[in-house]
Amino acid sequence: MDPAEHEASREEAADAAALDAYSRVVVSVADRLLPRVAAVRFRDLRGDEAAGSAVVLTEEGHLLTNAHVVGHARTGEAQFADGTGAAVTVAGRDPLADLALLRADRGLIAPPAYRDVDDLRIGSLVVAVGNPLGLAGSVTAGIVSGLGRALPVRTRTGMRLIEDVIQTDASLNPGNSGGALADSAGRVIGINTAVAGLGVGMAVPINATTRRIIAALMHDGRVRRAYLGLVTSPAALPSRWVERTGHRTALRVVEVVPGSPAASSGILPHDLVLAVQGRSLGDAQSLQRMLFADAIGTRLEITVLRNGALVDTVVVPSELAD
Repeated sequence: MDPAEHEASREEAADAAALDAYSRVVVSVADRLLPRVAAVRFRDLRGDEAAGSAVVLTEEGHLLTNAHVVGHARTGEAQFADGTGAAVTVAGRDPLADLALLRADRGLIAPPAYRDVDDLRIGSLVVAVGNPLGLAGSVTAGIVSGLGRALPVRTRTGMRLIEDVIQTDASLNPGNSGGALADSAGRVIGINTAVAGLGVGMAVPINATTRRIIAALMHDGRVRRAYLGLVTSPAALPSRWVERTGHRTALRVVEVVPGSPAASSGILPHDLVLAVQGRSLGDAQSLQRMLFADAIGTRLEITVLRNGALVDTVVVPSELAD
Protein backbone atom coordinates (compact mmCIF):
# COMPACT_ATOMS: atom_id res chain seq x y z
CA MET A 1 0.00 0.00 0.00
CA ASP A 2 1.48 3.33 -1.04
CA PRO A 3 1.51 6.28 1.41
CA ALA A 4 -1.50 7.97 -0.23
CA GLU A 5 -3.62 4.82 0.05
CA HIS A 6 -2.48 4.29 3.64
CA GLU A 7 -3.47 7.85 4.59
CA ALA A 8 -6.86 7.45 2.90
CA SER A 9 -7.42 4.21 4.78
CA ARG A 10 -6.56 5.91 8.08
CA GLU A 11 -9.01 8.74 7.35
CA GLU A 12 -11.77 6.27 6.50
CA ALA A 13 -11.14 4.37 9.74
CA ALA A 14 -11.22 7.61 11.72
CA ASP A 15 -14.49 8.65 10.05
CA ALA A 16 -16.03 5.26 10.81
CA ALA A 17 -14.95 5.45 14.46
CA ALA A 18 -16.42 8.95 14.80
CA LEU A 19 -19.69 7.78 13.21
CA ASP A 20 -19.83 4.78 15.56
CA ALA A 21 -19.28 7.05 18.57
CA TYR A 22 -22.02 9.42 17.36
CA SER A 23 -24.40 6.48 16.87
CA ARG A 24 -23.68 5.13 20.34
CA VAL A 25 -24.55 8.50 21.88
CA VAL A 26 -27.85 8.74 20.00
CA VAL A 27 -28.80 5.13 20.77
CA SER A 28 -27.97 5.61 24.45
CA VAL A 29 -30.12 8.74 24.69
CA ALA A 30 -32.98 7.04 22.84
CA ASP A 31 -32.86 4.00 25.12
CA ARG A 32 -33.02 6.24 28.17
CA LEU A 33 -35.76 8.60 27.02
CA LEU A 34 -38.16 6.67 24.80
CA PRO A 35 -39.81 4.90 27.78
CA ARG A 36 -40.20 8.31 29.46
CA VAL A 37 -41.83 10.16 26.54
CA ALA A 38 -45.54 9.52 26.03
CA ALA A 39 -47.85 10.11 23.11
CA VAL A 40 -50.74 12.35 24.22
CA ARG A 41 -54.12 13.13 22.69
CA PHE A 42 -56.65 15.78 23.70
CA ARG A 43 -60.18 16.81 22.73
CA ASP A 44 -61.53 20.13 24.00
CA LEU A 45 -65.12 21.17 24.68
CA ARG A 46 -65.44 22.44 21.12
CA GLY A 47 -64.60 18.99 19.79
CA ASP A 48 -61.20 20.07 18.45
CA GLU A 49 -58.53 17.37 18.67
CA ALA A 50 -54.81 17.78 19.21
CA ALA A 51 -51.95 15.35 19.69
CA GLY A 52 -48.28 15.47 20.58
CA SER A 53 -45.77 14.16 23.09
CA ALA A 54 -45.12 14.63 26.81
CA VAL A 55 -42.14 13.93 29.08
CA VAL A 56 -42.34 12.33 32.52
CA LEU A 57 -41.56 14.90 35.21
CA THR A 58 -42.28 13.03 38.46
CA GLU A 59 -42.98 9.46 39.52
CA GLU A 60 -46.17 10.76 41.18
CA GLY A 61 -47.70 11.23 37.73
CA HIS A 62 -46.67 14.65 36.37
CA LEU A 63 -45.69 15.14 32.73
CA LEU A 64 -44.53 18.20 30.77
CA THR A 65 -45.78 19.09 27.32
CA ASN A 66 -46.55 22.19 25.23
CA ALA A 67 -49.43 24.53 25.98
CA HIS A 68 -50.29 24.56 22.27
CA VAL A 69 -50.60 20.76 22.31
CA VAL A 70 -53.10 20.93 25.18
CA GLY A 71 -55.02 23.87 23.74
CA HIS A 72 -58.21 24.43 25.75
CA ALA A 73 -58.66 20.78 26.71
CA ARG A 74 -59.02 19.70 30.32
CA THR A 75 -58.44 15.97 29.98
CA GLY A 76 -56.69 13.62 27.61
CA GLU A 77 -54.94 10.29 27.20
CA ALA A 78 -51.29 9.27 27.34
CA GLN A 79 -49.77 6.22 25.68
CA PHE A 80 -46.29 4.96 26.56
CA ALA A 81 -43.76 3.01 24.53
CA ASP A 82 -44.41 -0.19 26.52
CA GLY A 83 -48.05 -0.14 25.44
CA THR A 84 -49.48 1.07 28.75
CA GLY A 85 -51.77 4.05 28.93
CA ALA A 86 -53.07 6.59 31.42
CA ALA A 87 -55.79 9.19 31.63
CA VAL A 88 -54.35 12.67 32.14
CA THR A 89 -55.74 15.90 33.51
CA VAL A 90 -54.38 19.30 32.53
CA ALA A 91 -53.04 20.61 35.83
CA GLY A 92 -51.98 23.97 34.39
CA ARG A 93 -50.69 25.77 31.31
CA ASP A 94 -48.55 28.80 30.53
CA PRO A 95 -49.00 29.95 26.92
CA LEU A 96 -46.13 32.45 27.04
CA ALA A 97 -43.62 29.69 27.76
CA ASP A 98 -45.61 27.15 25.69
CA LEU A 99 -45.56 24.77 28.65
CA ALA A 100 -48.33 22.69 30.20
CA LEU A 101 -48.33 20.38 33.21
CA LEU A 102 -50.29 17.12 33.08
CA ARG A 103 -51.27 14.81 35.91
CA ALA A 104 -51.73 11.11 35.14
CA ASP A 105 -54.20 8.96 37.05
CA ARG A 106 -51.40 6.64 38.17
CA GLY A 107 -47.75 6.63 39.12
CA LEU A 108 -45.17 6.71 36.35
CA ILE A 109 -41.68 5.47 35.55
CA ALA A 110 -38.84 7.39 37.22
CA PRO A 111 -38.29 10.65 35.29
CA PRO A 112 -35.18 11.45 33.28
CA ALA A 113 -32.60 13.88 34.62
CA TYR A 114 -33.31 17.54 33.83
CA ARG A 115 -30.37 19.90 33.25
CA ASP A 116 -30.37 23.70 33.28
CA VAL A 117 -28.96 25.10 30.04
CA ASP A 118 -27.09 28.13 31.37
CA ASP A 119 -23.82 26.76 29.98
CA LEU A 120 -25.23 25.32 26.74
CA ARG A 121 -23.18 26.29 23.69
CA ILE A 122 -23.92 26.61 19.99
CA GLY A 123 -22.66 23.48 18.26
CA SER A 124 -23.50 21.12 21.15
CA LEU A 125 -24.94 17.74 20.14
CA VAL A 126 -28.63 17.35 20.97
CA VAL A 127 -31.17 14.57 20.49
CA ALA A 128 -34.90 15.21 20.03
CA VAL A 129 -37.19 12.45 21.30
CA GLY A 130 -40.92 12.39 20.63
CA ASN A 131 -43.72 9.85 20.57
CA PRO A 132 -46.21 10.77 17.84
CA LEU A 133 -49.43 8.75 17.94
CA GLY A 134 -49.33 5.78 15.63
CA LEU A 135 -45.54 5.52 15.71
CA ALA A 136 -43.24 3.61 18.05
CA GLY A 137 -41.24 6.73 18.86
CA SER A 138 -39.32 9.38 16.99
CA VAL A 139 -35.64 10.20 17.48
CA THR A 140 -33.62 12.78 15.55
CA ALA A 141 -30.20 14.24 16.27
CA GLY A 142 -28.49 17.50 15.46
CA ILE A 143 -26.72 20.42 17.05
CA VAL A 144 -27.70 23.59 18.87
CA SER A 145 -27.78 26.20 16.11
CA GLY A 146 -29.04 29.18 18.11
CA LEU A 147 -29.71 30.35 21.67
CA GLY A 148 -31.89 33.05 23.20
CA ARG A 149 -34.34 33.14 20.29
CA ALA A 150 -37.87 34.54 20.65
CA LEU A 151 -40.53 32.71 18.70
CA PRO A 152 -43.81 34.43 17.74
CA VAL A 153 -46.76 32.09 17.20
CA ARG A 154 -50.40 32.83 16.46
CA THR A 155 -53.21 31.27 18.48
CA ARG A 156 -57.00 31.58 18.45
CA THR A 157 -56.78 34.67 20.66
CA GLY A 158 -53.87 36.46 19.01
CA MET A 159 -50.08 36.51 19.16
CA ARG A 160 -47.92 34.64 21.65
CA LEU A 161 -44.16 35.03 22.07
CA ILE A 162 -42.23 31.98 23.24
CA GLU A 163 -39.15 33.56 24.80
CA ASP A 164 -35.56 32.39 25.09
CA VAL A 165 -35.94 29.22 23.02
CA ILE A 166 -33.19 26.88 21.85
CA GLN A 167 -32.86 26.51 18.09
CA THR A 168 -31.66 23.18 16.70
CA ASP A 169 -31.29 21.59 13.30
CA ALA A 170 -32.70 18.31 14.66
CA SER A 171 -35.80 17.69 12.56
CA LEU A 172 -39.13 18.10 14.34
CA ASN A 173 -42.71 17.58 13.28
CA PRO A 174 -45.97 18.53 15.03
CA GLY A 175 -46.23 15.04 16.59
CA ASN A 176 -42.95 15.69 18.39
CA SER A 177 -44.25 18.85 20.09
CA GLY A 178 -43.99 18.37 23.84
CA GLY A 179 -41.20 15.80 23.54
CA ALA A 180 -37.72 16.01 25.02
CA LEU A 181 -34.62 17.75 23.73
CA ALA A 182 -31.69 16.05 25.43
CA ASP A 183 -27.94 16.49 25.66
CA SER A 184 -25.44 13.76 24.87
CA ALA A 185 -25.76 12.38 28.42
CA GLY A 186 -29.52 11.89 28.04
CA ARG A 187 -30.46 14.80 30.30
CA VAL A 188 -33.51 16.81 29.26
CA ILE A 189 -32.47 20.38 28.43
CA GLY A 190 -35.67 21.50 26.70
CA ILE A 191 -39.24 20.68 25.67
CA ASN A 192 -39.57 20.58 21.89
CA THR A 193 -42.03 22.95 20.29
CA ALA A 194 -42.54 22.12 16.63
CA VAL A 195 -44.31 24.98 14.88
CA ALA A 196 -45.68 24.19 11.44
CA GLY A 197 -44.11 26.21 8.65
CA LEU A 198 -41.13 27.44 10.63
CA GLY A 199 -38.67 24.97 9.10
CA VAL A 200 -36.38 24.72 12.14
CA GLY A 201 -36.53 22.93 15.46
CA MET A 202 -37.20 24.93 18.62
CA ALA A 203 -37.29 23.92 22.28
CA VAL A 204 -38.33 25.67 25.48
CA PRO A 205 -35.19 25.55 27.67
CA ILE A 206 -34.90 24.11 31.16
CA ASN A 207 -33.55 26.94 33.33
CA ALA A 208 -34.34 28.88 36.48
CA THR A 209 -37.27 30.67 34.83
CA THR A 210 -38.74 27.44 33.50
CA ARG A 211 -38.47 25.78 36.91
CA ARG A 212 -40.29 28.76 38.46
CA ILE A 213 -43.05 28.33 35.88
CA ILE A 214 -43.33 24.59 36.55
CA ALA A 215 -43.50 25.20 40.31
CA ALA A 216 -46.31 27.74 39.80
CA LEU A 217 -48.24 25.29 37.61
CA MET A 218 -47.90 22.59 40.26
CA HIS A 219 -48.95 24.89 43.10
CA ASP A 220 -51.56 27.16 41.49
CA GLY A 221 -52.38 25.59 38.14
CA ARG A 222 -51.44 28.79 36.31
CA VAL A 223 -48.72 31.40 35.97
CA ARG A 224 -49.61 35.06 36.13
CA ARG A 225 -47.34 36.64 33.54
CA ALA A 226 -46.71 40.23 32.57
CA TYR A 227 -46.83 40.84 28.83
CA LEU A 228 -44.78 43.39 26.87
CA GLY A 229 -45.14 42.31 23.25
CA LEU A 230 -41.48 42.38 22.23
CA VAL A 231 -39.69 39.87 20.03
CA THR A 232 -36.00 40.13 20.90
CA SER A 233 -32.69 38.49 20.10
CA PRO A 234 -29.29 38.79 21.85
CA ALA A 235 -26.96 41.21 20.07
CA ALA A 236 -23.43 42.52 20.60
CA LEU A 237 -23.06 46.07 21.84
CA PRO A 238 -20.84 48.53 19.95
CA SER A 239 -17.37 48.67 21.52
CA ARG A 240 -17.73 52.17 23.00
CA TRP A 241 -20.91 51.11 24.76
CA VAL A 242 -19.20 47.98 26.07
CA GLU A 243 -16.67 50.28 27.75
CA ARG A 244 -19.39 52.59 29.04
CA THR A 245 -21.81 49.96 30.38
CA GLY A 246 -19.45 47.10 31.23
CA HIS A 247 -21.67 44.69 29.28
CA ARG A 248 -21.00 43.09 25.91
CA THR A 249 -24.55 42.19 24.90
CA ALA A 250 -28.06 43.59 24.92
CA LEU A 251 -31.42 42.57 23.46
CA ARG A 252 -32.17 43.72 19.93
CA VAL A 253 -35.85 44.37 19.25
CA VAL A 254 -36.76 42.26 16.23
CA GLU A 255 -40.49 43.00 16.31
CA VAL A 256 -42.97 45.00 18.35
CA VAL A 257 -46.35 43.25 18.40
CA PRO A 258 -49.09 45.64 17.22
CA GLY A 259 -51.49 46.69 19.98
CA SER A 260 -49.15 45.47 22.73
CA PRO A 261 -47.95 47.53 25.72
CA ALA A 262 -44.55 47.88 24.06
CA ALA A 263 -46.15 49.28 20.91
CA SER A 264 -47.67 52.19 22.84
CA SER A 265 -44.40 52.92 24.67
CA GLY A 266 -42.44 54.12 21.67
CA ILE A 267 -40.03 51.16 21.53
CA LEU A 268 -39.08 50.49 17.91
CA PRO A 269 -37.68 47.57 15.92
CA HIS A 270 -33.84 47.60 15.89
CA ASP A 271 -33.66 49.28 19.30
CA LEU A 272 -31.14 47.68 21.65
CA VAL A 273 -32.67 47.12 25.09
CA LEU A 274 -29.94 47.83 27.64
CA ALA A 275 -31.77 47.88 30.98
CA VAL A 276 -35.12 47.56 32.72
CA GLN A 277 -35.58 49.41 36.01
CA GLY A 278 -31.88 50.16 35.89
CA ARG A 279 -30.88 46.49 35.70
CA SER A 280 -28.78 45.52 32.70
CA LEU A 281 -30.05 42.86 30.34
CA GLY A 282 -27.96 40.46 28.29
CA ASP A 283 -30.37 37.71 27.37
CA ALA A 284 -34.06 36.94 27.08
CA GLN A 285 -34.09 35.05 30.37
CA SER A 286 -32.94 38.12 32.29
CA LEU A 287 -35.99 39.94 30.90
CA GLN A 288 -38.33 37.02 31.56
CA ARG A 289 -37.38 36.95 35.22
CA MET A 290 -38.86 40.45 35.57
CA LEU A 291 -42.17 39.60 33.94
CA PHE A 292 -44.09 37.67 36.53
CA ALA A 293 -47.15 38.72 38.56
CA ASP A 294 -45.55 41.61 40.43
CA ALA A 295 -44.78 43.43 37.15
CA ILE A 296 -48.40 43.47 35.91
CA GLY A 297 -49.65 47.07 35.80
CA THR A 298 -46.34 48.42 37.07
CA ARG A 299 -44.46 51.21 35.28
CA LEU A 300 -41.22 49.75 33.94
CA GLU A 301 -38.51 52.14 32.85
CA ILE A 302 -36.73 50.66 29.85
CA THR A 303 -33.50 52.10 28.46
CA VAL A 304 -32.73 51.45 24.81
CA LEU A 305 -29.91 52.39 22.50
CA ARG A 306 -31.24 53.93 19.28
CA ASN A 307 -29.07 55.38 16.52
CA GLY A 308 -26.17 55.81 18.93
CA ALA A 309 -28.18 57.60 21.63
CA LEU A 310 -29.76 56.45 24.88
CA VAL A 311 -33.56 56.67 24.97
CA ASP A 312 -35.67 56.07 28.09
CA THR A 313 -39.20 54.73 27.66
CA VAL A 314 -41.93 53.62 30.04
CA VAL A 315 -43.96 50.45 29.52
CA VAL A 316 -46.86 49.26 31.65
CA PRO A 317 -47.14 45.47 31.11
CA SER A 318 -50.57 43.93 30.88
CA GLU A 319 -51.45 40.47 32.14
CA LEU A 320 -51.08 37.70 29.62
CA ALA A 321 -54.52 36.26 28.97
CA ASP A 322 -54.92 32.50 28.91
